[in-house]
Amino acid sequence: MKTESSSSVVEFLEKVPLLHRLTSSSLKKIAQVLVFKRYERGDYVVGRDEEEMEGVYFILEGQVWIVTLCDSYEDKRQLQLVMFCFQAQVLGPVGEENCSEFFLKPFDYFGRGIFGNVYAVDVVAVSQLTCLLLTCDHCHLLETKPICDLDNQRSLLERILYMDPLDLNVFRGFTLPNAPALGKVFGGQFVAQGLAAASKTVEFMKLVHSLHAYFLLSGDTNIPIIYEVSRLRDGNNFATRRVDARQKGKTIFTLFASFQREQQGFDHLESNMPHMLPPETLVPRDEMLQRRMTDHLIPRYYRNKVATQYTAPLPIDIRFCEPNYSTEERKSPSRLKYWFKARGELSDDQALHRCVVAFASDLMYAFISSDPHRKKGMSAVPVSLDHSMWFHRPLRADDWLLFVMVNLTASQSRGLATGEMFNRKGELVVSLKQEALLKETVTSNPILDSKL
Repeated sequence: MKTESSSSVVEFLEKVPLLHRLTSSSLKKIAQVLVFKRYERGDYVVGRDEEEMEGVYFILEGQVWIVTLCDSYEDKRQLQLVMFCFQAQVLGPVGEENCSEFFLKPFDYFGRGIFGNVYAVDVVAVSQLTCLLLTCDHCHLLETKPICDLDNQRSLLERILYMDPLDLNVFRGFTLPNAPALGKVFGGQFVAQGLAAASKTVEFMKLVHSLHAYFLLSGDTNIPIIYEVSRLRDGNNFATRRVDARQKGKTIFTLFASFQREQQGFDHLESNMPHMLPPETLVPRDEMLQRRMTDHLIPRYYRNKVATQYTAPLPIDIRFCEPNYSTEERKSPSRLKYWFKARGELSDDQALHRCVVAFASDLMYAFISSDPHRKKGMSAVPVSLDHSMWFHRPLRADDWLLFVMVNLTASQSRGLATGEMFNRKGELVVSLKQEALLKETVTSNPILDSKL
């Protein structure tokens, strides 16, 4: 029997519509248990007299002819709708009132559970045929778990990034109760979930190399977010996707992402990582916040503000390279450096790691634009307008990455910041840019403010 490499099988599976909703790790598991089936022209793949099929068949090469005998018009109608979804050719009756025939080609599929209530079926090879069979005892690998079943099995970040497939190109995302939010959907959640939705429609071997996002409206944390993916381009080496996030019938976020198959080429690096203390020697962000909440040299109103805004730990561990214990009313340089990594251990799915980095990239990015302008009595609330990222090299989000960001300029109520992310080897893995709207609200001393 002819053998196929695991990578080529996975590459085939990622083009099968039925499997687009699955993660790359699931596709790898499926590839390991598939059985190759060969048939000559005229052979029965499945005979009508057989009680049931062996599992789900994915057509690798050749064509099959399927003749179904439905119990009722409703069964026939349901089957035709299903087959239309498979892009199969519906030929109509072939001699019996409730009989239909279909042709299936490579990347189509058929088998147990595919036909709904239809049980009378002949599947005949039209030509030399090669199928990949997922046997019944492994069909559970096709299932996607609802978000409520993930609580005790995955990290908080993986649960935030979970996309509930509603259709081939439509997904539903959620804002979990313990996800970062300040009265609205966190911008990094939009970027990461939008990228996760786009990644599910792209071949496994193609990874995001750049994205450009636009924040249009604030998101409601209490209702799901619908992400609709548009497949703008599918080439041999590149793919382009547009993602529109909607709530209450309005588009609130848009993302464009480009994906590339790994290719060998020129490699050089001009940007050098600044020398910083190792993250293990630095104070965790949560510990810094605890110090701020208990430091009596800091005004009480500010301590109370910190206590109310930062109640739950972030799913990202952050270690500031140059800790600053001043309040937000004092001027500070328009630059920031910190180490970060995801809490918990992530799988080896590179697409997941890039989504996690996208989530983390917006945590403090916009705030440095207003840092040089802070003063007593001023409350500045930066709002992200657009966000761009370029991924240069493979990375792991569950290992320490150094995020170096600097605000280049602020003008016309907007600030522009650039950023670079380095791994512990000193390699530049991600470049970033973001423009933020700088809103200033001048207030009097909060202690003397009326509650009316």
